[in-house]
Amino acid sequence: MKNEALLHTDFDNLQLFKRGKVRDIYDLGEYYLIVSTDRISAFDVIMNEGIPNKGKVLNLISAFWFDFTRDIVDNHKITINTDEYPEECRQYKDVLNGRSMLVKKAELIPLECIVRGYITGSGWSDYKKTGKICGIELPAGLVESEKLPEPIFTPSTKAEIGLHDENITEDEAVNIVGKEAFEFMKNTSLKLYKKAAEYALSKGIIIADTKVEFGYYDGKIILIDELLTPDSSRFWPLENYEKGKTQNSFDKQYVRNYLLSINFAQKPPAPPLPEDVILNTSKKYLEALNRLTGITHVP
Repeated sequence: MKNEALLHTDFDNLQLFKRGKVRDIYDLGEYYLIVSTDRISAFDVIMNEGIPNKGKVLNLISAFWFDFTRDIVDNHKITINTDEYPEECRQYKDVLNGRSMLVKKAELIPLECIVRGYITGSGWSDYKKTGKICGIELPAGLVESEKLPEPIFTPSTKAEIGLHDENITEDEAVNIVGKEAFEFMKNTSLKLYKKAAEYALSKGIIIADTKVEFGYYDGKIILIDELLTPDSSRFWPLENYEKGKTQNSFDKQYVRNYLLSINFAQKPPAPPLPEDVILNTSKKYLEALNRLTGITHVP
């Protein structure tokens, strides 16, 4: 299998609005067009190689969850059907098919809304030092990857590319977005996580934690960005789960493990990725898509 990945998009007659770590956003006037590329970042560094089909997987999983959770909160998805896109997009249909989404133009709320259902990652590091996660007191004696008594909400700042998000307290989050908006985002994030985690578990996937984002549209707060993907969440295979250790996952595990094995300095420039790391990562993303949605191949 050859590594054929879409790293960048460049559409002559579309106005590029923003280029993120993975997604390129185009301003179509009335709408935004979000294109999910195959770029991959690890330790906040964008790799030189892409992961084949990764962007399509992220886009299709997000589309699935946006529809699945619409009873909880409205979101920015309009359609992923390229036949329904504005006329100026039609000539790029072959590139856009499967990896793009036409969305409402919402105003970003600058807060990362993180829900943790299991103790892992930076939360585990925090707990070992303080007995808390982001200032939230937890029971003594928890072990790595253990399920928390109840999911917790731990907001963070939204950093620019190349910088790290910083965990903040609820009071600090209120200062950023206001009390009413904060309470809505917190309660909604927890509802989203609980519904999605229960469904995913029935498909053999543990959602250990996730990050969601919101924006203002027509005076209301709606869901934006991506939703419950392997890039914005930790997905663990249920069949291999065992608390007390680091878990296998459906995301960048192969990439992270390789970078750690070569003592990567976690800053640019990125080292070249071996072909087996790239292809094994691609397979993991596709497996997550298949388990959650039943989709067996991407467009």
